[in-house]
Amino acid sequence: MQLKIMPKKKRLPAGRVALILFLCQMISALEVPLDPKLLEDLVQPPTITQQSPKDYIIDPRENIVIQCEAKGKPPPSFSWTRNGTHFDIDKDPLVTMKPGSGTLTINIMSEGKAETYEGVYQCTARNERGAAISNNIVVRPSRSPLWTKEKLEPITLRNGQSLVLPCRPPLGLPPPIIFWMDNSFQRLPQSERVSQGLNGDLYFSNVLPEDTREDYICYARFNHTQTIQQKQPISVKVISVDELNDTIAANLSDTEFYSAKPNRERPPTFLTPEGNTSNKEELRGNVLSLECIAEGLPTPVIYWIKEDGTLPTNRTFYRNFKKTLQIIQVSEADSGNYQCIAKNALGAIHHTISVTVKAAPYWILAPQNLVLSPGEDGSLICRANGNPKPRISWLSNGVPIEIAPDDPSRKIDGDTIIFSNVQERSSAVYQCNASNEYGYLLANAFVNVLAEPPRILTSANTLYQVIANRPALLDCAFFGSPLPTIEWFKGAKGSALRDDIYVLHENGTLEIPVAQKDSTGTYTCVARNKLGMAKNEVHLEIKDPTRIIKQPEYAVVQRGSTVSFECKVKHDHTLTLTITWLKDNGELPSDGRFTVDKDHLEVADVRDSDGGAYTCVANTTLDMVSASAVLSVVAPTPTPAPIYDVPNPPFDLELTDQLDKSVQLSWTPGDDNNNPIIKFIIEYEDAMHEAGLWHHQTEVPGMQTTAQLKLSPYVNYSFRVMAVNSLGRSLPSEPSEQYLTKAAEPDTNPMAVEGLGSEPDNLVITWKPLNGFESNGPGLQYKVSWRQKDGDDEWASVVVANVSKYIVSGTPTFVPYLIKVQALNDVGFAPEPAVVMGHSGEDLPMVAPGNVHVNVVNSTLAEVNWDPVPLKSIRGHLQGYRIYYWKAQEGSLKRNRRHIEKKILTFQGNKTHGMLPGLEPFSHYALNVRVVNGKGEGPASPDRVFNTPEGVPSAPSSLKIINPTLDSLTLEWDPPSRPNGILTEYTLKYQPINSTHELGPLVDLKIPANKTRWTLKNLNFSTRYKFYFYAQTAAGSGSQITEEAVTTVDEAMASRQVDIATQGWFIGLMCAVALLILILLIVCFIRRNKGGKYPVKEKEDAHADPEIQPMKEDDGTFGEYRSLESDAEDHKPLKKGSRTPSDRTVKKEDSDDSLVDYGEGVNGQFNEDGSFIGQYSGKKEKEPAEGNESSEAPSPVNAMNSFV
Repeated sequence: MQLKIMPKKKRLPAGRVALILFLCQMISALEVPLDPKLLEDLVQPPTITQQSPKDYIIDPRENIVIQCEAKGKPPPSFSWTRNGTHFDIDKDPLVTMKPGSGTLTINIMSEGKAETYEGVYQCTARNERGAAISNNIVVRPSRSPLWTKEKLEPITLRNGQSLVLPCRPPLGLPPPIIFWMDNSFQRLPQSERVSQGLNGDLYFSNVLPEDTREDYICYARFNHTQTIQQKQPISVKVISVDELNDTIAANLSDTEFYSAKPNRERPPTFLTPEGNTSNKEELRGNVLSLECIAEGLPTPVIYWIKEDGTLPTNRTFYRNFKKTLQIIQVSEADSGNYQCIAKNALGAIHHTISVTVKAAPYWILAPQNLVLSPGEDGSLICRANGNPKPRISWLSNGVPIEIAPDDPSRKIDGDTIIFSNVQERSSAVYQCNASNEYGYLLANAFVNVLAEPPRILTSANTLYQVIANRPALLDCAFFGSPLPTIEWFKGAKGSALRDDIYVLHENGTLEIPVAQKDSTGTYTCVARNKLGMAKNEVHLEIKDPTRIIKQPEYAVVQRGSTVSFECKVKHDHTLTLTITWLKDNGELPSDGRFTVDKDHLEVADVRDSDGGAYTCVANTTLDMVSASAVLSVVAPTPTPAPIYDVPNPPFDLELTDQLDKSVQLSWTPGDDNNNPIIKFIIEYEDAMHEAGLWHHQTEVPGMQTTAQLKLSPYVNYSFRVMAVNSLGRSLPSEPSEQYLTKAAEPDTNPMAVEGLGSEPDNLVITWKPLNGFESNGPGLQYKVSWRQKDGDDEWASVVVANVSKYIVSGTPTFVPYLIKVQALNDVGFAPEPAVVMGHSGEDLPMVAPGNVHVNVVNSTLAEVNWDPVPLKSIRGHLQGYRIYYWKAQEGSLKRNRRHIEKKILTFQGNKTHGMLPGLEPFSHYALNVRVVNGKGEGPASPDRVFNTPEGVPSAPSSLKIINPTLDSLTLEWDPPSRPNGILTEYTLKYQPINSTHELGPLVDLKIPANKTRWTLKNLNFSTRYKFYFYAQTAAGSGSQITEEAVTTVDEAMASRQVDIATQGWFIGLMCAVALLILILLIVCFIRRNKGGKYPVKEKEDAHADPEIQPMKEDDGTFGEYRSLESDAEDHKPLKKGSRTPSDRTVKKEDSDDSLVDYGEGVNGQFNEDGSFIGQYSGKKEKEPAEGNESSEAPSPVNAMNSFV
């Protein structure tokens, strides 16, 4: 028969439940008792007691230790396989096996590499009764790669736009923990608007000006190597609409027209996940995490619902400002469709996530060890469940049972092995393996056939002493095969004790519920089976209880007097009595004023501090009683004036009711200093993890002096208390005694789990490790599991040390993976973790955009359209499309290609069109389009060419006045440097200026386009003329250039002037005028230095209106703009206006309608309504059109130029 426990003979009263639980712990395991004498004779098959985890990540800087411990009689021998073949440790000098154990130590510290010993290991423990095997232990070294260097372009965007800052940390084994901080190592604040996703990216639903900063840094913490790496800082600048319009107005030329429009409010759209639907698979018992992050203005709010059902009330939690829905302990009933709804004032959008709950194998009934005697029957049952249903397979001594040696007493029936009429040769160790696509379970259970007569394990003649009227327990530990029956007898010739007065327990213990004096005597325990009989005698003595027959009494005495307390005790004379006096539950003060004499306590020269409760405690070896009295001390003198202050610190802290996860703290309040105590603040210190650092625990009202405190596992607690009144907080009390809570399995799993590839063939899994409190015990590790989302592969898993990253190598390029990370420690596993989705590494796109065509809008603007690239060929996250375009000569697209200046515009997202601004009129252009992902650019599309129509010309390059005569002037000029088309004619306008600077009538003259010289005749002699000169094309008139000139003086008039100049009166008049002018200049100079101002009338030349070009607002898209010119070209200043040099040649610098002259490489960005939202590194300076005319203050650039 199978080894069993005898049933109880009598139901116990409720008051003895705790006692019975203790007794049952002694017999609950179906194993041979580990009594040293018994083990010397009994044989037992091997049992694996300790082994390394299935997925074992090692530290390559330390020696490799692979654990395998087993027990058995005789002691088992150990052997190992590696990658399915025998591992001969004697042939490898670096490998040693621990004596008496199967634990391997591989010495890689002195020589060798950890990678050499990667593989799958399995341990076998064998003795003459059978062989037990360990799990397959996959050994891999940890890896902590460096972050890939990359150049991150600054991000400039308009107020209100959405933004996603990617992290993409390096892959490691295990993966790192991701968090965002600034250069000062301060965590970046997060809110409903800004938050970190499960994948580690930082999401902005809409940006604000205060989001502008240059140090958005993603950090990756590798706990295994205790290192932290950081990504290059990301610079983000948010430009408001007013600031953008001011920037554009200050930098665009007079012929350009642009304005940034306010960013309008918009309904929500999802940043993640993509599309309208997605799928999620989770394992039973895990935490299901669903995430939705939306953008919009105003910031959307996220809501969650379950279609055709309700969310479980006690298992549903919201994280990350309700963007993440978590359901713990998921089951098949949680499968279904979940909707996340993003809503703001302008609308709502929803995404449906279809959740399927699967299950890895889990035990319904694991096989248990069998101890049988020859000829008995028994069975091993191995039942497991899962989804899909797991397959059950059996092994015998590590060999598949189909090929194991035949045993006629054994019959296999699916998940059960039935044994009948077993013999000693039937002893063996059986292994049950339950597996499905999500994991496997392996259990060893032995069948040990023993023929042993009864043995009594309790020491003979044990004496039990019990106080009268209390329960008495007499032990009789036994062993035998078959299982013996137990009987108790009292006295030499007594009959068997019945269960009407006594209680016979399964483990052989005899209980006397209420022991009386007549219960004293000798008791005999007899154990019998078919092989023999054994007996043992024990003795019971009943003692009188201890009693206090005169208790101390309450006393009120004056300060300085003497008080005495009496405590008379009666006890059993065979027991030793000890009387102890306590004050306020503590020891008496070590003061000579306190005298203890037998049953009296005397206190001399009583002080105020002597007041309190005095307790008499009477102890024997079997019982204890106590009694208390209160001493009140009164003052013989008038009470002094009250002192109002913060309370004195509490004292006498005591911990009681110490349980695994709670404890009761009590204390005595200090003096409140005449101001009532409002509350008590309780703080705790963890001497194990954070010694010296006190944390807030709880607060209780001022009238309460006890508190029930909730505790975490595996924490070495100390507590202190502070009292608070209306004047403030007291000093902390002295710390309480330390209390170490028991270890337990982790309650939670790591957060921020994500998977991103750093290379095309890997997957970096990262997470945020648990802190010391969350670990709940020693040996914190993580089980990392992954599999392809769309594949049929089983979960691959590895157990790693307390790190934050694991790298999976050899993955396909940009494939979605399902990932989960589960915490475990030496006690056990945390609940099943949530499954998150990641992607393996990206590679460059393979296909160029097709069907590229160009629509010219006007002379400076063109629209480009193309067909999108198939998503599969992108091989990564789509970043957008990039247009390369350049100005080329017709027929020379392939010549001197490397010397052509190319410009680049980037259009984010899945755009299929974009606008090219700032083109030169009447020019020949070429362009191509490329798709961009997170890895880089794909191949270029075939070049497309187009021509821009004519525009208005620039001003003539120069204008000179030569050969002045009495009635004629000759004008010479150079054509415009940028005609922007075919010149049709020149227009010359001029008018005389009299001595009072008044302008005369304006004359308009048309000049053929092929002329560069023109003579004006029939002019007035000795007259100043002002000229306005500009060119024209079919598109209109260009910018004008101005000049002034004077015709010569008549000779007769000149001679008369000479005659007058020789007259004395004229000379005197001129001297007087000169003196007067000198005096006026001095006065003006003095007044100007004192701050005086003089109005000066300024006249401005007439300028032609700028050309206003229409622009579409419906679908014109402008991208990020930058140039491929050198830095010297990028920083070339843009000058306007004209100056009149000494040779009277008027020149105007070239003006450029393109944006090439702005900023550092002209990096800018345009939104879809044509508004420019780029960022300039420099500002265009406008030079005055006339020598004394300027519309803006000098810039730092002009200030520097003035020194050149």
